[in-house]
Amino acid sequence: MPLNPNPKPTLKKKLDEIFSRYIRLRATDQYGYGQCFTCEHTYHWKQVDAGHFVTRAKTSTRWHEHNVQFQCKRCNMNGGEQYKFSIKLNQTYGPDTAENLYIASNKLAKISPVEMESMIAHYRKLVNDLIRQKRLG
Repeated sequence: MPLNPNPKPTLKKKLDEIFSRYIRLRATDQYGYGQCFTCEHTYHWKQVDAGHFVTRAKTSTRWHEHNVQFQCKRCNMNGGEQYKFSIKLNQTYGPDTAENLYIASNKLAKISPVEMESMIAHYRKLVNDLIRQKRLG
């Protein structure tokens, strides 16, 4: 089987998957439940999305841990509830967080395959640690 000449799409998909799992797990209690970042209803981590404040299309903030939060499917599919999201970001991480993410999102970012592999390994370790700590495995 020939090697993939452009591994970036495959790595991006793997990174999206492990990063999403990390985002959703980090917001849960020991039973795997957490509150939607925007509506504050409680859900199991397997029932929610990793909702983005700034769209995933912006590479520079696609995997930024403040930009992505535990978000129910209803809120995420309802335009991401951006207004509520921005207020909660500023309350959680400090004033101007939402604005700073928006500014950062417009900067050009190129992530190499090697950097993606490193990020995948990093988030895989964090996910495994969370599953062990919360006994969700």
